[in-house]
Amino acid sequence: VEHHIVKMSGAIPELKGEHAWVNEFLDHENARVKPGKVEAYLHELFKRRIAGLDGAMGTMIQRYKLEEEDFRGERFKEHKAPLKGNNDLLIITKGDIISDIHEQYYRAGADICETNTFNGTSIAQADYELEYLVYELNVEGVKVARRAAQKVTRDQPHRPRMVAGAIGPTNKTLSMSPDVEDPSFRAVTWEEVVAAYKEQIRGLHDGGVDIYMVETVFDTLNAKAACWALDEFYEDDLKGEFKRPPLIISGTITDLSGRTFSGQTIEAFYTSMAHTKPFCIGLNCALGAKDMRPHIAALSNIAECYVHAYPNAGLPNAMGCYDE
Repeated sequence: VEHHIVKMSGAIPELKGEHAWVNEFLDHENARVKPGKVEAYLHELFKRRIAGLDGAMGTMIQRYKLEEEDFRGERFKEHKAPLKGNNDLLIITKGDIISDIHEQYYRAGADICETNTFNGTSIAQADYELEYLVYELNVEGVKVARRAAQKVTRDQPHRPRMVAGAIGPTNKTLSMSPDVEDPSFRAVTWEEVVAAYKEQIRGLHDGGVDIYMVETVFDTLNAKAACWALDEFYEDDLKGEFKRPPLIISGTITDLSGRTFSGQTIEAFYTSMAHTKPFCIGLNCALGAKDMRPHIAALSNIAECYVHAYPNAGLPNAMGCYDE
């Protein structure tokens, strides 16, 4: 992955004093955690403090008030399908904006930023007729985030910033039928979902990602497909030549009962995913921090790995505003 690292002049000096422990894990020349040391670094980091993850990408993009022509740029000026709303495409057409958002989160204290690839599969990109672009989107997504990570790491080398490859749930579900009159119908097959995820994973790997994050899991079977694709890619496609980076799995619940969209309790969700041996598992979005807390506690009581939480602002109040 070395050819995907953004080269900057001058190596980071050796760290001294209370931060000297970071030297073992830090690539001083390229301002990043050494690729083979990410998991060990995370273990040591988590022993010392709570790590920070970035926040929402979509709401930050909204601040820029981008229009159709901004999403298109010159390259997709003649593309026949509408592109506004395809936030992943901004990696290519407005990479400076995406990199700036990453940098803002890193400077706000995030140790890890997710790539802007939540919809970076051929299944999700089919809505915009951009299935052919998936590999490039994921490679570039990592590179855009890496530029921001390196920049901030050079300023704050005692807290090297990492890049997590965001693997979203796609817009189709393997567990449920979209046709209420035919419960057996599926809009997509297991093989199609695995193939779509593997294509995304290949791009994230070639881009040089530090961590994989299978996130916003509303259908556990989709998440299993993503993890299956990860294993197939590293064990079969790469023939075991590369160690798989740490895996973070993040589910989401839909109501106060604490169930996923596909009907699982938190305990069932964890039991279903434990065989993938995630480095960390947790919940995101959902109900806001206050109502998510008891479900995070329940997950923490049974999980044999680290636990995370990154809630959204909760449900709107009577005035349409967010109390959190």
